[in-house]
Amino acid sequence: MKIGLIAAGAGGVVVLAVIMIYGPHLISPPKYEIFLDPFKDPQDLFTTARVTLQNTGTAPLTNVMIDYGGYTEKISVLKPGQKLLLSPPTGNKLEQVTVTTDEGIHMTMPYRLPVKMPGMMGS
Repeated sequence: MKIGLIAAGAGGVVVLAVIMIYGPHLISPPKYEIFLDPFKDPQDLFTTARVTLQNTGTAPLTNVMIDYGGYTEKISVLKPGQKLLLSPPTGNKLEQVTVTTDEGIHMTMPYRLPVKMPGMMGS
């Protein structure tokens, strides 16, 4: 009985610690945050590429600059929750994408590749 009470008390302390550490982020999301997902799928004859960009913060992002590596695209305002699917320019090396905003966001991500499985197109 005593061991059960001690275990329950220790578990409560752990739960409180987790809530204190991670709770503020879960309760109030960051004001400025962005999701960036550059994706390319090389096939035998062509390569399909797209860039997903989403404002996951609670405030608008202004002057969003998307640098594909040699070519830059500008989006004046990206509203909270707004999601865009962008096409990189033709002839681009498709190595990485860099996004910057007036609010101080600076993120660089390499293009990710799909998992190729035997028997699937492009494998």
